[in-house]
Amino acid sequence: MSHRVVITGTGCVTPLGHDVESVWKKLLAGESGITRITRFDASSFPSDFAGFVPSDGPEAFVVNDFVRDTQLHAHAGLSTRFALGAAVQAWRQSGLANDEKLDPRRVGVYLGSGEGTLDFDNLVASNLAGWDAGVEKSLGCVDTEAWLQHARERLSPWRELEQEADMTLAHVAAEVDAHGPAANCLTACAASTQAIGQAMEVLRRGDADVMLAGGAHTMIHPFGLTGFNRLTALSTRKDEIETSSRPFDQTRDGFVLGEGAGIVVLETLEHAVQRGAVERGCVLGELIGYGSSADAFRITDIEPEGRGAVESMREALADAGIDPSQLDDKGRPPIQYISAHGTSTKENDSTETHAVKRVFGDLVWKIPVSSTKSMTGHLIAAAGAVEAIVCLLTIRDGMLAPTMNLTHPDPACDLDYVANKARPADVDVTLSNSFGFGGQNNTLIISRFSPDRT
Repeated sequence: MSHRVVITGTGCVTPLGHDVESVWKKLLAGESGITRITRFDASSFPSDFAGFVPSDGPEAFVVNDFVRDTQLHAHAGLSTRFALGAAVQAWRQSGLANDEKLDPRRVGVYLGSGEGTLDFDNLVASNLAGWDAGVEKSLGCVDTEAWLQHARERLSPWRELEQEADMTLAHVAAEVDAHGPAANCLTACAASTQAIGQAMEVLRRGDADVMLAGGAHTMIHPFGLTGFNRLTALSTRKDEIETSSRPFDQTRDGFVLGEGAGIVVLETLEHAVQRGAVERGCVLGELIGYGSSADAFRITDIEPEGRGAVESMREALADAGIDPSQLDDKGRPPIQYISAHGTSTKENDSTETHAVKRVFGDLVWKIPVSSTKSMTGHLIAAAGAVEAIVCLLTIRDGMLAPTMNLTHPDPACDLDYVANKARPADVDVTLSNSFGFGGQNNTLIISRFSPDRT
């Protein structure tokens, strides 16, 4: 038996805020979360701006405002703290936090989270110490004894531990007392979408009753910025930072780094019914399809014809029992909104547009598409989960978040991208795409919940 899977909780921490409703309000208003980097001196980088979660001021994110035991998470890395904030929001909204009958052995966690905070400053300081000492003895040599002595004094064992991607999973599981299936994947920008899809499969086959799924990531540090700049993947519009992320626009010149977390609570429909969540109207939507594929092409480039993206979307639609060429019973296209991967790179946006056309044929002109990365930046491993939450809110409120900064139409990107202004729409079924470096492609189909759906 394959169980139906519903969504009963959502939580997010993003550059636009650290609760779902305030983030959604800002997305609909077209606000930008992209600012100058202040976490470290980025003035010498080609890109000195990003979408980062505020750490001070009235809108600062403070993890201790969310967790039960601050000592348990005292050494948590930055991305783990984001995940904890998002997970606790989702857990509370689901009502499971107060469910005394919940069996923790039937509660699992599946995350797509990135590496934790690197001990960058102390590593650099130790390297410099070894270099300086070595120069005194022999020009150009590093004194390994001096390096080791400095490293033993400065490098943090906690940071070494917490930089492992699986530690985010460990913290979240401990916070909600989840003893069931546990996994973390890091398939780059597709990770949290894959985590949600795989968590759905765990529930479908009956290996758990409840799964927390999503992801968290930050790469806003010197290593992350250096790597993406050297790949020439980032926008370098230093004088236009608020409008630097321009998905589908002809003047786009790369994506903007972001950070944050998105977490959803998934349950089997049977479990939600048994605990009264359906009766109380606590079901936010239903996850009805998941597709995954690999380009098997090149590590940093998408297959030019969008082969992997097409396969991922087709697989998700087939999983949901949806024919992409047929109108629904209201005379609408079978998908009424697509949350695009929409990174603002030349390659991704044109290839994704081409792939969507291949999947939906003539109906594609009736399907609105948008990219909220135009406002948040690219949250990397966390991006897909936040965008899945956007799909749920789109269904709930009948509003389409815009693609901002789309002022110069690209002939290669000619779909309805909901340019620059939110729009009302009648939406029951959505599709969310996430594509990652290495050619990982993942797609979710999220629908309005209907108890009698077959």
